[in-house]
Amino acid sequence: MSTPETPDFIAIGLGPFNLGLACLTEPVDGLTGVFLESKPDFDWHSGMFLEGSTLQTPFLSDLVTLADPTSPFSFLNYLKESGRLYSFYIRESFYPLREEFNDYCRWAAARIPSIRFGRTVTEVRYDERDAVYVVRTATGETYRAPRLVLGTGTPPHLPAACEGIGGDAVHNSRYLTVKEELQAKRSITVVGSGQSAAEIYYDLLQDIDTRGYELTWVTRSPRFFPLEYTKLTLEMTSPEYVDYFHALPGPVRDRLNLTQKNLYKGINSELINGIFDLLYVKNRRGKVPTRLLTNTELTSARYETDAGAGTYTLGLRQREQGRDHTLTTEGLVLATGYRYQVPDFLTPVRDRIRWDEQGRYDVSRDYAIDVTGHGVYVQNAELHTHGFTAPDLGMAAYRNSRIIRQLLGREHYRVETAIAFQEFTA
Repeated sequence: MSTPETPDFIAIGLGPFNLGLACLTEPVDGLTGVFLESKPDFDWHSGMFLEGSTLQTPFLSDLVTLADPTSPFSFLNYLKESGRLYSFYIRESFYPLREEFNDYCRWAAARIPSIRFGRTVTEVRYDERDAVYVVRTATGETYRAPRLVLGTGTPPHLPAACEGIGGDAVHNSRYLTVKEELQAKRSITVVGSGQSAAEIYYDLLQDIDTRGYELTWVTRSPRFFPLEYTKLTLEMTSPEYVDYFHALPGPVRDRLNLTQKNLYKGINSELINGIFDLLYVKNRRGKVPTRLLTNTELTSARYETDAGAGTYTLGLRQREQGRDHTLTTEGLVLATGYRYQVPDFLTPVRDRIRWDEQGRYDVSRDYAIDVTGHGVYVQNAELHTHGFTAPDLGMAAYRNSRIIRQLLGREHYRVETAIAFQEFTA
């Protein structure tokens, strides 16, 4: 079944980045888009809506404000319409609750008629005669447009040692759905180095004495790195730094990405301190059955059942000492992050996409990946070409402003070029 509409672009996937694009293009005359999302409604990491958990970026990094502070889709307007603007003001925190931000996104999505939920894209082809991409969905619909914007997100990543392991090991993206079952076990191990691992460890540590389990946190990092959040460092989330990073040779960019993880994957320093304080309080009553293992890499994992009870045997290596040891645990939480995967539906148009020597998208400065340089754009798939700003909510409105400029052929939202005090180039 073909749809009657022929929009200017089709956006596939609806996380915060493509939702921001939907909000920013909604009022633009002469630019129409259709947004396709496989889920039945907007949902962004709901498995990590721990009570009181917040974004690590301020509310100004909402869907639209940094491109258009007057937009009716702003977070502040959501608060006003929800009757909670004064409460947020009195709270005196720049950082929205994570669940609150998700509610805001759902509020915005409900006001945009161009969004189609429940549409799983199965195939994208290119019609040479009409010069349009043909997008087919599992519901039998066909959409046609000359340009695409890919916002399919980054799926949960599992370590190679845990692929196909069996049992009830869980990625942190589903933590809250299995929390009760986890806390019924005699031992729980959290594997991971970032904010999610820290939040889950802290959450489980609070109940360790009342629920009676052993709790272990295994991190490959040599220490619990705090998120670097000083103001001069934040200037690296700027147009100038993206210009600088994108112009570097590919091998240099890859080396930089390895050294800059604490700029976007570190742990909130207040949470690190909160974990220590909670350990201090609980240990005054007696030694708490918990271990924090740094410099420790997961090298193997085996799942076994005995009389109905399942256990994991984890092979671990202390990296600095080069010593191997094992850990047995009943519960296993893998807070091991997310990694981009090229969607299978792009297979028919692979020849229209530019690839680098490692088989990754060759992303232009304006976020295009196709051979024409103005037909297919990506959201949060350009870490290797644009640096750590790719997943940053604070740079989303900027990226969307540049994409909109490309789609329109003119600047609708002001695209900043210089905002930093410091200089990044010689």
